[in-house]
Amino acid sequence: MTLRIIDQPVVRQLLTMPVCIDLMEQAMQQTAQGETLQPPRWIMGLPGDRGRGFGLMPGAMKEPAGFGAKLTAVYPENGAKGLQSHRGIIALFDTETGAPVAIVHGGEVTAIRTAAASALATRLLARPDASDLAILGYGEQALQHLKAMAAVRTLNRVRVWGRSQERAEHFAREGRTLVDCAIEVSRSVEAAVAGASLICTVTGAAEPILAGRMISPGAHLNVVGSSVAAAREIDVDAVARSRFFVDYKPSTLLQGGEFLAAKREGRVSDDHIVGEIGEILIGRKTGRQTADEITIYKSLGIPAEDLVCAHFLYTAATEHGLGASVDFS
Repeated sequence: MTLRIIDQPVVRQLLTMPVCIDLMEQAMQQTAQGETLQPPRWIMGLPGDRGRGFGLMPGAMKEPAGFGAKLTAVYPENGAKGLQSHRGIIALFDTETGAPVAIVHGGEVTAIRTAAASALATRLLARPDASDLAILGYGEQALQHLKAMAAVRTLNRVRVWGRSQERAEHFAREGRTLVDCAIEVSRSVEAAVAGASLICTVTGAAEPILAGRMISPGAHLNVVGSSVAAAREIDVDAVARSRFFVDYKPSTLLQGGEFLAAKREGRVSDDHIVGEIGEILIGRKTGRQTADEITIYKSLGIPAEDLVCAHFLYTAATEHGLGASVDFS
């Protein structure tokens, strides 16, 4: 059996944003239809009080048939060094023989598929005329989300906020090479989101940076940065005011920090989660209902997203002779 190694340049070459958005649609549909196995992610804190962790996300799905796991080291300080904060691999296994068939660059897949999933949610939930984008955060996910939002909406204005003015200005300069519109650096969160119809939160914040009172009627939010129960980027009011959607409800009930905080305070119940994005795709749930309502997509990331990407990359890389291959009999 041949094991194919798919490195970062190959992932970037093959997994374009439009391709990945289509793959996210497939993953979300399979999830909503109950044709996946996605146990809760396992996260272990690493020694030292630096927010570092090691995570395991196993899963299996019916179409495309496959199973495997993503193993990821999370190093929050890497962004300031110009390195990916999520570094790891996705191991893909063959369903017929149980043999491993691919090892894929997990950091690059995570960077692209996370933003692509937000793009899918935005396509389904944001107003058709949404064009004023606020990005809170300036790291790798901020750039990917800029590309992702431009793939599903025509952007007329972009504002970015971050704790470091210097890094926010660097993001703006780099972002201007990716989209054909102005990118402004805002001095505060409130200034960044004022009047915005699209908001992406992609920070490492442990406590809320965005309050519900700051959000304009009709806005759509992609809440992406927090992935553990103890962290949250938006406050309880923002959750309570919104029509709230998720990628996978069981994981949100375990690790969706923003939702869990609102639930603890008695502001919402489990029924406040309208549904999963996949349920909109298969017609089981309705997305946006009025132009003035606030919609939220809470992203935690799910194994199905990684598996569909890994399967696509394995198939495409094999077809085009890309990546390294080793005998793994």
